Amino acid sequence: MRTLLAVVTGPPTILLTTALVVLLCFWLLVAAGFTSVGSFDADANLRAWGMGGVPVAVAVSTLTAVAWFLSVGGVLLLVVCAPPCAATGLLRMVLPVAALPVAWRLTCLFVRPLHRLFPDEPGPPARGRARDRADHAA
Repeated sequence: MRTLLAVVTGPPTILLTTALVVLLCFWLLVAAGFTSVGSFDADANLRAWGMGGVPVAVAVSTLTAVAWFLSVGGVLLLVVCAPPCAATGLLRMVLPVAALPVAWRLTCLFVRPLHRLFPDEPGPPARGRARDRADHAA
């Protein structure tokens, strides 16, 4: 338990832990009715990132949670399995940063089936429809 607490509150994983705490506070505000899930939808368009079709809060929450779990899990494995040396220390610093692109790809896969739960959100464009619209406009 002490190792887990050290990894969660240690650098650089503390950045993702802080983001996770902020997200938990946001979802508590949503549950209490002080704000809504769609609060940030006008601020960002997630289609370009492959996460369209769900509210921004859901996509960012999923991304943050997945990145946090990958980062903490990877650093825990490194602490338990690898001998302490300079290379391990460097890898421990790089691992949370490397978890972000992996988390982004996994989040794209996770939110894709969720767009059916949010019918008000525009879904990702189908490949054939965009081409058909371009042909009809010409």
